[in-house]
Amino acid sequence: MVHSTSDCHLNAGEVDYESESNEVPEPLSVVDDELVPKVGMTFTTLEDAGKFYRNYAKAAGFSTRVRCTNRKGNEIKNQLITCSREGKWKSKISPTEKTNPTAGLNCPARIYIHTLKDIGAWIISKVVLDHSHPCCPSKAEMLKQHRELSMSIRRTIENNEEAGIRPSKTYQSFVAAAGGHRELNFIEKDVRNYITREVRNVSEQEDAKEFGKYLALEACMPTTVHHWCIWHIMKKIPSKLNGYKGHADIEQEMSQVVWNSHSKDSFDRNWNDFLLNFGLGDNKWLSDLYEDRHIWVPIYLDHHFWAGMRSTQRSESMHSFFNKYITRNSSLIQFVKQYDNCLGSREQAERESDAADFHTVIPCATKSCIEAQFQDAYTHAKFREVQAQFRGKANCITRLKNSALGYSVYEVGEQVSSSIFNKFVITYDSVAAEVKCHCLLFESRGILCRHALSVLSFEQVSQVSPRYILERWSKKVKRRHTHIKSSHDEPLMGPRSKRFDQLVFRSQNICEFASESEELTAILHRAYDNVMAEMEALKAKRKGTSSLSHEDANLESVNELQSPPRIRTRGRPKNRLGSKLEKQIANATKKKKTKVLSEVKVMFFKFINLFDAASAAHSNCSQYQGHVMSYQFRVPAAGDNWLGV
Repeated sequence: MVHSTSDCHLNAGEVDYESESNEVPEPLSVVDDELVPKVGMTFTTLEDAGKFYRNYAKAAGFSTRVRCTNRKGNEIKNQLITCSREGKWKSKISPTEKTNPTAGLNCPARIYIHTLKDIGAWIISKVVLDHSHPCCPSKAEMLKQHRELSMSIRRTIENNEEAGIRPSKTYQSFVAAAGGHRELNFIEKDVRNYITREVRNVSEQEDAKEFGKYLALEACMPTTVHHWCIWHIMKKIPSKLNGYKGHADIEQEMSQVVWNSHSKDSFDRNWNDFLLNFGLGDNKWLSDLYEDRHIWVPIYLDHHFWAGMRSTQRSESMHSFFNKYITRNSSLIQFVKQYDNCLGSREQAERESDAADFHTVIPCATKSCIEAQFQDAYTHAKFREVQAQFRGKANCITRLKNSALGYSVYEVGEQVSSSIFNKFVITYDSVAAEVKCHCLLFESRGILCRHALSVLSFEQVSQVSPRYILERWSKKVKRRHTHIKSSHDEPLMGPRSKRFDQLVFRSQNICEFASESEELTAILHRAYDNVMAEMEALKAKRKGTSSLSHEDANLESVNELQSPPRIRTRGRPKNRLGSKLEKQIANATKKKKTKVLSEVKVMFFKFINLFDAASAAHSNCSQYQGHVMSYQFRVPAAGDNWLGV
């Protein structure tokens, strides 16, 4: 018994053969006779038959779709392929309310294919070439079925999407490279659809799932000390206290209490005075803040080392850093994906800073030998912070309070305004070469404060103990994390994408060398033809075991992490991430193309197609896996296999 699993039941007895003549009428458009389907044609696979009919459809000026597929169990027995304008769809919405374009015109054009059990092949048993509508071969390339994105196009789209370049700019770059819209076999909508459906296609459930898999703060950092963001707390003062008279004065006084209390006892006294002066003793928000003062007031947190992180450094914060890659509308999974780009950007900035530290020197601001000691040891960024403390030392007045057995206690008065001096107590142990200020700047940020530097200058100390020069900020530090292979070191690509990129990388050197003369260009064209013929022969030999078609690319293997669809917003985005690319496109369209450059472009695109096909066969490029990335521009020596094929 035959079990049919299809949209419609198509058996030999159900086909109206009387209305479908076995004779092949003349097609409506002039098509090469070799492309016209005929009754009795046989094919090795069903895919070959479908591809043949699609090629005919493109030449004739229409597109196709599979209408019915009948199966016996898991095996396909027959298939009906029709013109895409077969049938007629009727909208449920009244035409008076809304009208949408429809393609259905009951077109009769079709082919019927069934399997031959004896020989394991497929045969065309019925053909109808007549259409109920005009066909235009010149417009066939605009039909969805005949538009395709090659491997090189898809890789460029993926790279531009990672870089944050808008789809419209990506498409314009293709237009400029090809020499016009008519030279492309796809449209801008295809680029957008590829990004939406393939690159960003992840469900909402996997969104949170993948994010949770990558980030588990509590498990990763069980001993980490957390504190509230004081910037957000101070920002809420107007909204929380605007019902009180003189709320502007309240905000200013509260800021003074928080930032200018240099001990826990002084903070408690100042806070109570603040509440009493403004009558805020019954304010629940302020009472709750005071109960949790140990996790947000600076003086309660300065005994922990924070490596210079401050809640008020908004312009230098991670908010500013991640704003380059994500927005408030970005999903969690997009953050995970862009995190690799963030790491790569931070690593590159670190490399550039290391180069600047090695080749340049920041002059000292004073004649202090201690400053010169930090200048020699620290990176430029950290030395600037240290240098600010040396400049601030000029506002400090040092007075010795008592001294015994090499242990001295100093009082340093720092002038912060014309009439205000803040006093700090500093202890200095000359035997242990240890200095400590109760402002706890070194304990919290790892930098000697101006009060301690003032005491060291008073004691005529020329070199500080190595304990005050932290290795983490040294120019010569060996960062262990740079030796760990991270996810952004190697893109998450499938094997075919990797092979394709390697082939394209090598082809650029070949094309540049061959473009020097017409003779070299002709040699490369001949080599291309020979290699293509050899590859086609190999493909025919291995037919059924491997395929070189574009459809073989599995997008799920290209990116392990994918991004979900984005919600379109109105208006033009403020950040013109593609502005540089836009200028390049404008310059490219204005520049007059010379004959040599035109020849190079044709040659390069031929090689792109060649490598697109070659990347599907691993054996064809495995011999280059070990050395392809070290390929350099050079003139080939005699006997070199410089074509790489």
